[in-house]
Amino acid sequence: QVQLVESGGALVQAGDSLRLSCVVSGRPYRNYVAGWFRRAPGKEREFVSAIRATGETGYADSVKGRFTISRDSAKATVYLQMSSLKPEDTAVYYCAVGLPSSLLRIPRGYDYWGQGTQVTVSS
Repeated sequence: QVQLVESGGALVQAGDSLRLSCVVSGRPYRNYVAGWFRRAPGKEREFVSAIRATGETGYADSVKGRFTISRDSAKATVYLQMSSLKPEDTAVYYCAVGLPSSLLRIPRGYDYWGQGTQVTVSS
């Protein structure tokens, strides 16, 4: 019923920009926390960014100043605008949705996850 579908992943060069999109269907919650996580080869899943219905946002130190998260309620879509991409940003990016009370940075606080979209940044 509830589905999250990511799109926008691509192969780009260092310094390029890219925008990821996540369409949320099935109305999981009225006001939900939407987050982006990523898993790089050989590494554990890590927090990237998240946003609440109030507009409050959070970012990992590694992407702060380069990535921007936003949401369009009318389209039920969450975006992740990425700029100044680095090779270390290479990973599968996942979007997720959780209860409004969830802490932004904790994966277990999210109830629904997308299948992921691959972002590869060459040097």
